[in-house]
Amino acid sequence: MRLFLLCQLTALLGPAVVLAQSSAAPPALPIHDSPPRLNDLVHTRLALRFDYARRYAYGQEWVTLRPHAYATDSLLLDAKGMDIKAVALVQGAGQQPLKYHYNGRQLRIGLDRAYKPGEAYTVFLDYVARPDELGAKGSAAIRDAKGLYFINPDSAVAGKPRQIWTQGETEASSVWFPTIDRPNQKTTADISLTVPARYVTLSNGLLVGQKTNGDGTRTDQWQQAQPHAPYLFMLAVGDFRIRREQWRGKEISYYLEPQYAAQTQAIFGRTPEMLEFFSQKLGVEFPWAKYAQVVVRDYVSGAMENTSASLFGEHAQGSARELLDWEYALVEREIAHELFHQWFGDYVTCESWGQLTVNESFANFSEVLWAEHKLGPDAAGRQAYRSLRTYLANPANFTKPLVRRQYADQEDVFDAVTYQKGGRILQLLRHELGEDVFFRGLNLYLTRQALGTGEAEQLRLALEDASGRDLTNFFQQWYYRPGHPVVSVDYGPWDAATKTQPVTLRQTQGGTPYELPLDVDVYAGPGAPQRHRLRLREATQTFQLPAPVRADLVNVDAENVLVWQKTDNKPLSAFVYQYRHAPRYLDRLEAILACAAHPEDAAARQTLLAALSDKYYALRWTVLENLDLVKQPALRATVLPTVRRLAAHDPSPQVQAEALKVLGKLGEKRDARLFAKALDHRSYTVQGAALQALAAVDLPQAVRRAAVLQADHRAPLSAALVAVYAQAGEVARLPFVLAQVQAAAPLARLNMLPSLAQLLVRAPDEAAFRAGLAPFQQMGIEYKPFIGPQILTMLQNLRTQMAASPVAAPARQAIDEVVRAIEQTK
Repeated sequence: MRLFLLCQLTALLGPAVVLAQSSAAPPALPIHDSPPRLNDLVHTRLALRFDYARRYAYGQEWVTLRPHAYATDSLLLDAKGMDIKAVALVQGAGQQPLKYHYNGRQLRIGLDRAYKPGEAYTVFLDYVARPDELGAKGSAAIRDAKGLYFINPDSAVAGKPRQIWTQGETEASSVWFPTIDRPNQKTTADISLTVPARYVTLSNGLLVGQKTNGDGTRTDQWQQAQPHAPYLFMLAVGDFRIRREQWRGKEISYYLEPQYAAQTQAIFGRTPEMLEFFSQKLGVEFPWAKYAQVVVRDYVSGAMENTSASLFGEHAQGSARELLDWEYALVEREIAHELFHQWFGDYVTCESWGQLTVNESFANFSEVLWAEHKLGPDAAGRQAYRSLRTYLANPANFTKPLVRRQYADQEDVFDAVTYQKGGRILQLLRHELGEDVFFRGLNLYLTRQALGTGEAEQLRLALEDASGRDLTNFFQQWYYRPGHPVVSVDYGPWDAATKTQPVTLRQTQGGTPYELPLDVDVYAGPGAPQRHRLRLREATQTFQLPAPVRADLVNVDAENVLVWQKTDNKPLSAFVYQYRHAPRYLDRLEAILACAAHPEDAAARQTLLAALSDKYYALRWTVLENLDLVKQPALRATVLPTVRRLAAHDPSPQVQAEALKVLGKLGEKRDARLFAKALDHRSYTVQGAALQALAAVDLPQAVRRAAVLQADHRAPLSAALVAVYAQAGEVARLPFVLAQVQAAAPLARLNMLPSLAQLLVRAPDEAAFRAGLAPFQQMGIEYKPFIGPQILTMLQNLRTQMAASPVAAPARQAIDEVVRAIEQTK
């Protein structure tokens, strides 16, 4: 679905580490089968107008249904937190009132008679949606479940747009219209929106009519002619600038705030190429009448794949300067993700939330697929590895199977198992079956289940028919079994008599050993490596690999497709060789990390020097992140000239900024001119790194430059300003610092808190100190499972530092209050 908040929280925890899988059984959870279908939605017609002051939607609905398998004289609709004004059966031009019972969550309606299976009837409802009064619960994936959102409705926040938008997944569409809010229901739609005439609207399907009203409003009518699930219904209302283009005769459009319209092409311009690529790859043309993408404020997640109209959070729009710092993983990845959902999730929808893998795993898979096509194998390898690291970062993931009938709440399945692990499993399956057969199987799945629902078993059968192979074991192992293999790789001495190289793999995760396909490349002597396709089936298994001479490198999982935790016990010399000869991103990354751990070795130092000129910017960046030139003088002598070159001239803002950070830690005054010059760079990332580096060698100059840069700053320059003001003890800047902390995204906010604490020690009075504690309390409570202990440690350190402050006593009391609030939060 989206770059959801859980991934951000995983990032807060730092790099993934090898974690043991628990053998303890997870606690028993309720079993959730697919929702029963007593009545089937057929068509939903809505007429909506909005009360901005009260944050209400006044709705009229005509919903057509049919009994599914049995005759029925009643109807149960989801309708959360509404005022129900009228319920009636539509009879020609008239209406017959119907009896109903409403408990605030569901509306039970008695029909006028029993209707037979397949016999259509239409019910009219007049209602008021009151989303802000609902008190709905969100999740780690979606921070709120109000369904319908009024943004700055009273225009109280200057400079912030006035908007309305919706978020339906998982079951929040029923906050703004009564429906059967389940993923295995599908309905066509006709949505009329009456809004202030100065605003534009967006909804599913095509805009088929507009009428100007006499009261300063306009009514737009949108029609979605093909059936889709209720959670995919959407609307957006606001002052957007629209850019339109055509792809295969269909309108493609982009809705952004006016001040970002100039960047529309830079942000969304690859959409038509993505449409063409995915359509050709899947053999199923993009199935909807149009495709729109809209960016809104205060969105509760990352983005959402509403049918024919994806919605993105405000991170997806930026100034020309901000776009200089964007990486693939921020927005372009997300654009591909939501677009691929138009097939996997919208065209074919998961039968139940426990089958969410057939939606979200495919969307995660598309992120690598598009990167591979457009940006090359290194970008694809990096994105695939990010998914693996995200999954491995949290041991709670290891107890959950990909297909999940047991969970406490449907929101719980939106996790790194369904997204990141599932996407990696599809990459493995693609490799196992081969490119043509795999995509032929996806085509079969999509065409067989078209405009309906799907499950993992239907995917398996389609892939079996395409491949002629029985995939039962693969699906049992990867879709229905929790966890993953944990494998160590050891190498015996080369046998000159038999000319073989022994390689031993040991599975230590417990339980039945996994069956793993192994591509092993043996580099022995001149020429290309020899590829061996093996099968690991035992807990411990030794392979004798032909090698005419002693191997320079044995590269296990040479295609980097396995979903596993690997401990590779090859010697450092093999990693040195691996960097220069093994072609893939992860091969070079592993070698860089191994060499960075051994800076005392001359060959390792030369490898790191070579990697600072790697063709792929992210690997140059990785080298810089792992340099400690303060404690490693030999390494410093080897790489310092190259680091200075990168700090001055690297084309990647991320690499240039990281090089500036490395130099800043050295604190050599000779670099002050370099740092000052880098402050003129257009990249906020480079400016932020240069400012903090300058502060390390000339703090007064850094403070002076900070005052100038404050006129135009965005993260991470904002974070650098905060850090420099804190370092200089600029207590007069405390209001500015607090404003930046409060406005920052969660990860940036966490990273700014130590600087805020540094300034709070100098707070002039109790009121300023208490105001400065607010972000600590908010972060500690909202993200307690992830960073609660970290926040509490910061607060205890601050309490100690306040001992000599003029406001020591009230400060300690205020800190104690915040600590109690965090500790008492469940």
